[in-house]
Amino acid sequence: MRCVAFMRNVNQGQRGHPSTGDIVAGFADAGCPGIQTFQSNGTILFDSDQPASVVEQAADAVAARSGHERDILWIPLSELAAIVDEHGATPEPRRFELTLHSGAIIDPNDAGVISRATEHRCSVADAGEGWALIGNQVEGEGHATPVIESLTGRRATSRGLPTVIRLVSRFGQ
Repeated sequence: MRCVAFMRNVNQGQRGHPSTGDIVAGFADAGCPGIQTFQSNGTILFDSDQPASVVEQAADAVAARSGHERDILWIPLSELAAIVDEHGATPEPRRFELTLHSGAIIDPNDAGVISRATEHRCSVADAGEGWALIGNQVEGEGHATPVIESLTGRRATSRGLPTVIRLVSRFGQ
């Protein structure tokens, strides 16, 4: 299965972050050679029949190689493509972020979810198993990760919708 992983809080090539070489080697150590990195933000495409296991092992291997622990979350590329098919034509894509998380499905209509998102000047536009699409009130702002982390009590990581659209355009089915 073709999958996409988002490493949390990564800026490849910057001091204090895993390098591209660390990431590539870490995935190879996890039994997944031949990955492709996308941009320099810790977005990785990989093929695996056991993606959860690969990601867990890769996170440990990247930390061992680089000395920098990072959470890694993943989604099947086909699911990412379906999200883009449904939401990619939004008139203001720079206001949206796709967030991966390991919590339960978030109900965008739940009063507590609406209240928490509103406090952060955003809203949950859509959600599914392990992901949420967040619409920020102001273009270019990024509130998705802290909102989802506060709602789930777990780590999350986000990418702007334009980035996700480019990724799917380049690598999608």
